[in-house]
Amino acid sequence: MIASKGEGPYCPARVDPLDGLRTPGDPPWDVYLTGTVFLDIIFTGLDSAPVRGTESWARGMGSSPGGVANMATALARLGLRTSLAAAFGDDHYGEYCWDALARGEGIDLSPSRTVPEWHSPVTVSMAYEGERTMVSHGHEPPPEEPAPEHAPRARAAVASLTPGTRAPWIAEAARAGTRIFADVGWDDTGRWDLAGLADLEHCEAFLPNAEEAMRYTGADCPKAAAHELTAHVPLAVVTLGAEGAYAVDGRTGESAEVPAIAVEAMDPTGAGDVFVAGFVMGTLADWPLADRLAFAGLTAALSVQEFGGSLSAPGWSEISAWWRRVQSVEDQDPAALARYAFLEGLIPEESRPWPLRRAVPTIGFGRSA
Repeated sequence: MIASKGEGPYCPARVDPLDGLRTPGDPPWDVYLTGTVFLDIIFTGLDSAPVRGTESWARGMGSSPGGVANMATALARLGLRTSLAAAFGDDHYGEYCWDALARGEGIDLSPSRTVPEWHSPVTVSMAYEGERTMVSHGHEPPPEEPAPEHAPRARAAVASLTPGTRAPWIAEAARAGTRIFADVGWDDTGRWDLAGLADLEHCEAFLPNAEEAMRYTGADCPKAAAHELTAHVPLAVVTLGAEGAYAVDGRTGESAEVPAIAVEAMDPTGAGDVFVAGFVMGTLADWPLADRLAFAGLTAALSVQEFGGSLSAPGWSEISAWWRRVQSVEDQDPAALARYAFLEGLIPEESRPWPLRRAVPTIGFGRSA
C-alpha cells in the first residue's frame, strides 16, 4: 500500500482529463445525472455515538449540498462537464444548494427546477470513530413537478438503479449513445433479484459493493460475483472496502484488482460516489482498466480524510499534492509508487503538502478558510 503524511492549505487547480479527445461534434456534456439533492449538515469531532438522554457537543460542523450532489460535485472537480437534473426547494436551503452547485462548482443546472412551496430535504450526519449516523427528512416533489423526461446529450450518465422500477430516460440515453454507469442501493425487499434491475440491460458498467454483488449473484466471494455479473452487463466493478476493488470486462475477459490506499478515515460519507466519479472519468479518458480502478480508489481515499460528501470530494489540487507528497515518504514501496505513475503526465505541477484542507461552507456565513 502507499503510505502518506503531511497537511497544508487548499489551492484549486483545473485539469481537463479529456483534452485531446474532444471533437467539434461531441455532446455538450461529459456526464449527466439526476436524483435528489439534500442539504447536508455534518457534525464532526464526536468522541463516540450520541448517548440516549444526553447532550453531545461536536467540535466541528459544516454544511453542503448532498444526495446526488455528492456525485455531481465529484465529477465536476475532476474536470468533467457535468449536468444535473434535480428538484430544489424554494426555501433558503434550496437557494444555497443551487448556488453552491451552479456558481461554486460550475455544474449545469438547466435541466433542474425550483419547486414552489416545497422544502428542501435535509440530512444531519454525525461522524465518529470512522463511521457515520444519519437522520434525514423530506417529502417527494409534487406530482406536477416531474423529473425531466429527456436527458441532455452526454458522453456518459450515472444512474442509481431501483429494484422493480424502470427509468425511461436510461434506455433513451443509451440508444442515443450515452454510456450508462450504474450503482444500486440496498434492496429493502430482500429479494436481491437481478431481473428486477431491468435497466441494467442498457448499462455499460455496474458498480455494486461486495455485499450487494454477492447477494445479487449468490456467489460466495466478491470476485466470483464480479465474473457472474458480466453475464448481465459488459463491465462489472465490485468495491471491496478496505481491500480495494476488483473489476472484470466481460467483452475482453480482462480483469484487474487494485488494493486500497491506507489512510486515516474521518468520515466515509460520499466515498462511494467519489469512487464512481473517478472510475467514470478514467473510462471516458480511455485509461487501462487497472489505472481506472487505482484512480477511483485514490479519489475515494482522499475523500474519507475530510468530512461531508460534496465537501470532501477531491479535485486535481488534492490529487497533485498527494502524488508529490507520497514520493517524498522515506522507504516508500517502489511497486506501490509505480501503480500510480500514470498520474505523472496528467496532474498539475504543484508543491503544496498533502492532504489539502477545503474551506467549509456554513449557511449564512459564506466560505472561510
